[in-house]
Amino acid sequence: MNVIRKLSSKNLFVFNLVLIGVIFGFSLAFLSFSCSTPSQAKTARAQENSVVIPQDALSVAENLQVAFRSVSDKVLPSVVEIKTVSIRRQQVPNFNGIPWEFFFGPREGSPDNRGQEREYRSQGLGSGIIVRQEKDTYYVLTNNHVVGDVSEISVATSDGKEFSAELVGKDERKDLAMVSFKTTDFFPLAVLGDSDMVKVGDWAIAVGNPLGFMFSVTQGIVSAVGRTGGPANNINDFIQTDTAINQGNSGGALVNIRGEVIGINTWIASNSSSGGSVGLGFAIPINNAKRSIDEFISKGEISYGWLGVSLLEPDRETLQALGLEGKRGALASMVFLGSPADKGGIQPGDFITHINDREVRTVNQVTMTVGDIRPGERAAFTIIRDKAPQTITVRIEERTEEATTDNKKLWPGVYVIPLTDAARSSLNLDKNARGLLVAQVIADSPASIVGLRQGDRILKINGETVQDQSAFYRVLREKAGTELWFEIARGDATLESLRYKR
Repeated sequence: MNVIRKLSSKNLFVFNLVLIGVIFGFSLAFLSFSCSTPSQAKTARAQENSVVIPQDALSVAENLQVAFRSVSDKVLPSVVEIKTVSIRRQQVPNFNGIPWEFFFGPREGSPDNRGQEREYRSQGLGSGIIVRQEKDTYYVLTNNHVVGDVSEISVATSDGKEFSAELVGKDERKDLAMVSFKTTDFFPLAVLGDSDMVKVGDWAIAVGNPLGFMFSVTQGIVSAVGRTGGPANNINDFIQTDTAINQGNSGGALVNIRGEVIGINTWIASNSSSGGSVGLGFAIPINNAKRSIDEFISKGEISYGWLGVSLLEPDRETLQALGLEGKRGALASMVFLGSPADKGGIQPGDFITHINDREVRTVNQVTMTVGDIRPGERAAFTIIRDKAPQTITVRIEERTEEATTDNKKLWPGVYVIPLTDAARSSLNLDKNARGLLVAQVIADSPASIVGLRQGDRILKINGETVQDQSAFYRVLREKAGTELWFEIARGDATLESLRYKR
C-alpha cells in the first residue's frame, strides 16, 4: 500500500514531467544540428571556392613557369652525364701457408703469389656541356676533377644514348677539362653567355646529374660574384649561387633565364656530414673558360701568360706606409730578373691597379687577367709608384714551370713589413728599436744568398738608411742596380750582409 501511494504522489509526477521535457529538448536540438550541418559545410566550401586568384598575378606566375620550361627544353639536350672508371693496381698480399711458411719456409708444390697484382675499379660521376662540334666529333667541357685521372670515360645524353669518350685535354689550375665523343646523331650546342654581365640577384638555373639523378634542373639566384678561395688552389673567381648543387653536378651548366651558360658548376661549401647542398654552390664563370675551349681542341692544354712578379695584397699598415690608403690592387713585392715585368720596367714596390684599363682589385684578379693574355701580346699596366700613377706596357710571355720556380732570379727575394709596437712587443725589442722587419726570405734568392734571415731588421740598403717600406723600395730601385747589400740588426748585434752582384 505504501509503494502504490509513493508511485502516485505529486512529487514523482513532477519529476517524470521534467525528465520527459529534457529528453524531448535534447532530441530536438540533435535533429536541428544534424539537419543544419551539411548546409553550413556547403556554405563554407562555397565561400572557399569563391576566392578568386588575381589574373595579373596568375599571368606573372604562369609566364615564369613557361620561361623555366623553355630553359629546361633548351639546355637539357646540350648537357651530358659523364661516367668514369678509375683503375688502380695493388700487390696481392701472400697469406699462403701462414703460419707454416713463417716458421718453416714454403712447402713443396705450394703456389707462389709474390709479385702478383689485383685490379681495383672505382666509378665516378659528373656532368659536362657540349660546346663544339667538328664533323662527327662533339666536344664536352667539364671539370678537371671529374675526368683528370680516370682510365675510362663515357657520356650519356638526355635522350638515353651512351657513347665512349676520350680525354682531349685538362688543366689543374683552372679545374677545366675537355672530352670528346663521336656520333652521327645531332645534338645542339650550348649557348655560351657573358658572365661579366651577371649581377647579384639574377636567376640561376643548374643543370646536371646530382647524386646520379640524371638531368636534374634546379633553380635559385646568383648570391655573389667574384668569390675566390676555391679548392686545390684553383685560380678562378666564382659565381656563388643558392641553386641546389650536389655531387655529380660538377662540370654541368649554370644558366641564366635566357638559357645561356654563365658558369660551370664546380664545388659546394657544406657544413653537413653528408656533404649535401646548403645553398652555397660555386661555378666557374664561362668567360674564364672560353679561350680554354679553343686551346684544348687545338693543342690539348691551356697556355698562360706570364708577367714575372711575386704579388701580395698588402695589409693596412703596408698600405699606409706606401701612401696607398683606400687603394685596391696587388703589390709587386718581388720581380723575376729577365722576366717580362723586368724588361718592361715594373719594379718591386709597384702597386698594380689596372690591366688594359680594367680594374684589378685582388691578387687573384691580376693572376687570372695576366694568365688569359696570349703570349706575345702587349698589355698596359697602370701602377702606383711613389704615390704617383703611371702606365707601363709589357710584352707578356708564356708561363713555364722552369721560369716560375727559378728563385735565384727572384729580386730581391725578401718580404719586409713595418716594425710596429705589436711586433716590438712580440720580439721583446726596445720601444725605440728601428728598421724594417724581415717577414720572409725566399730560399735561393739574392736575399737568401747574402745571408738575410726571417726576424732580421733591415737598417740600410747599400749604405742608405731605410725607415719605412716606401724608402725600402725607392732605395732598392735607385741604389741597387748592379750590387745589393744590407745592414741589419740581429738580436743585439748590427751586421753587414754579403754583397750580391747582378
